Amino acid sequence: MKKLLLALTTTALLASGAANAADYKLTVPHVSNLDSYNHQSLLVFKNYVESRSNGSIEVDIYPSGQLCGTAKECIAGVQAGMFDYFQTTIPELGNFWQPVSAFDLPYMLPNDRVAECVYDNEAFVGDVRSEILARAPNVRLMMVSNSGGWRNIATTKKQVKTPADVKGLKLRTVPARIQQELVKSLDGSPTPISWPEVYTALSTGVVDGTKNGIVDIVQNKFHESLDYLILDGHAYMGGAWVFNDTKFKSMSGELKQVIVDGIDAQNQYLRAYPKHKEFTAYEEFRKANGTIYNPSVAEKAEFQKKTAPVKEYFLETSGEEGAMWLARFENEIKTCETKIQADYDIQFN
Repeated sequence: MKKLLLALTTTALLASGAANAADYKLTVPHVSNLDSYNHQSLLVFKNYVESRSNGSIEVDIYPSGQLCGTAKECIAGVQAGMFDYFQTTIPELGNFWQPVSAFDLPYMLPNDRVAECVYDNEAFVGDVRSEILARAPNVRLMMVSNSGGWRNIATTKKQVKTPADVKGLKLRTVPARIQQELVKSLDGSPTPISWPEVYTALSTGVVDGTKNGIVDIVQNKFHESLDYLILDGHAYMGGAWVFNDTKFKSMSGELKQVIVDGIDAQNQYLRAYPKHKEFTAYEEFRKANGTIYNPSVAEKAEFQKKTAPVKEYFLETSGEEGAMWLARFENEIKTCETKIQADYDIQFN
């Protein structure tokens, strides 16, 4: 009798496990560590999706480059159906469809509020999604969120205050032409290095600095090598999250909605994180004897003037399509600025 009860119990448990098995398993790699905002945001996504789908969707997160070490490898995995969801950057998407690089041109977006307004326009993002899918099958753009704040120039041995101070410096960039051309326009030497290798490149002197936000710098302990930072804010760090299109389209409308809403919840976390962490990150940088320089309006204008050729390079290499998308991006910015100004006018009355 005991054996029979044990057998029945085991059978019941197995049946229960089979009944509760997820209909969809999402494999989600990333190249950051467990403390990173990307990983923490994915926990928000995982919690939301698994609970709201009533167990129909299971999310498996693989941090620290366990499954792929670079954005190129990870996106290739998304295309092949090996992975389902991954965070890349706007400049890296430019390797598939060059016009999207317009969104990464220096000093285009003035602040977080305008950037968030632009990337909240689903009509705009939806058209970008269609263009990328046409060039990179299966790579479905889900959102453009914040990826650690704003890019600033941080250096190991020399304080940058003017464009002339960048001359001759080897600065780490992502492997994307716009970021490389920006460094070239300042007479520096762009050095593309994958994210997991940046710490070693800084500590061993392979590069003289990097272009990152303060949250990334402190969270990844780059400030152990970096001594100087200028708050030039030359680029909004747009994190582009892509999904396997085949997997997404295979889901019911109800589960698609769960995914989209889960990504929206994740987006809220990602946008709030750098705002929340910047103050303590700056303090941590200063405690490590780091010097932070805040350029004047006139000094920042000199950086804008010096980097103007980057826009010219983009227009020359991307043709009419690039010019059209740049104009559309500029129009989205102006529309958002007008909308926000209208809100100011109401508040100020």
